[in-house]
Amino acid sequence: MAIEFKRSNKSLSDFSAKSNYDKPSMAYQLYVKADALRLANYYKEAVGRYLNSILIDRDNADAYYGLGICYKNLNKFQKAIEALEKARKIREMDFSICYELGVCYLLSGEICLAMQNLVKSLKLNPKNINAQIQLAIAHEISEENDMALMIYQKIIETSPKYIKAYNHKSALLMSMEEYYEASIVFNQVLKINPDYYRAYLGIGICFDKLGKLSDAVRYYRKFLNYKPNSHHAPVVRTRLSEIREKSKINLSPKMLELVREF
Repeated sequence: MAIEFKRSNKSLSDFSAKSNYDKPSMAYQLYVKADALRLANYYKEAVGRYLNSILIDRDNADAYYGLGICYKNLNKFQKAIEALEKARKIREMDFSICYELGVCYLLSGEICLAMQNLVKSLKLNPKNINAQIQLAIAHEISEENDMALMIYQKIIETSPKYIKAYNHKSALLMSMEEYYEASIVFNQVLKINPDYYRAYLGIGICFDKLGKLSDAVRYYRKFLNYKPNSHHAPVVRTRLSEIREKSKINLSPKMLELVREF
């Protein structure tokens, strides 16, 4: 009986060791499946697998990071922040984690913490354009428009083909009622991409606000030529009709004919 007991005990020990050995593999498999679901935008489904992976391995920064991204996309910003803060404790010098934390703090309205994390992300990776954009947005929310404009301009100078920076800069200038300056930025976009229809709409609005109605009509028309089915198109056509009624005396016969098309 003693011999049998020893054999049985050894078997249980082997089983326990094998189970412990399999744990990292199980955690990794769950994490990989969660990542695949997240990348396919199945955020709710991914959350469960990330949590199961973390239950097995609580030191996997990637699992916390993925969980945070899922919560962010589910608009559960506080849960996202909690997961990302855990990821940062494990891997402090990861600029991606700091960046996502900055975004989540920004989305939750905690602007100071957003700026702190975005600045840290940029210290770790100064070339992260997305972090620069989000930092500029944080300054906009804080009504620090000069700082925001400076950041957008810096991005434009270092990455002259990055249209998103032009868009943000022009939108901010328009909100400041600096329509002439905004129109210049839109024209810079058209030099990069002559088919960028949003720039035509932007210039049309700027000229409209500046009272340059004939120029506004010209750019509204270009916008409609590029994007006749845009959700903005009905508003633009209505505005063209208003300009036609308002400006009959001031417009040339050729311009009147062009406006009547709308």
